[in-house]
Amino acid sequence: MTILFFVLIVLACLLLGFVVLIQNPKGGGLSSAVGGFSNQVMGVKQTTDVLEKGTWLFAGIVGALCLFSTLFIKTGGAKTEGLLQKVNTTAPAKAPAAPAQAPVTAPTPAPATK
Repeated sequence: MTILFFVLIVLACLLLGFVVLIQNPKGGGLSSAVGGFSNQVMGVKQTTDVLEKGTWLFAGIVGALCLFSTLFIKTGGAKTEGLLQKVNTTAPAKAPAAPAQAPVTAPTPAPATK
C-alpha cells in the first residue's frame, strides 16, 4: 500500500509541475503556443482558466494523498527503532571517585649520632 501511495503522489506532483510550467505569467503560455486554434475553439481566457483549475486540482490531490497515506501506512512498533529512539538520553554516569590516599606525613628525622 505504501508503494501505491508513493507512486500516486509522485505522479500527481509531476502533473502539477507540468501544469504550472506551461503557464506563462504574462498571459501567453499554452494559448500562445497553439496560436489561432485556441482563439477559435476554446478562447484565450478559457485556456488560462483550465490551467488554473488544473493547478488547484493537482495541488489538492497531492495534499489529500499525503494526508490519507498516513492512515494506511503501518507504523513501526517496538521491533523497529528510529534514530531518535537509539539516542541515549539518560544522564551520563558519574565518574568513579578517586581512591582515597593516605595523607602524606613528613618523615621524622633520624636521631643524630656523634
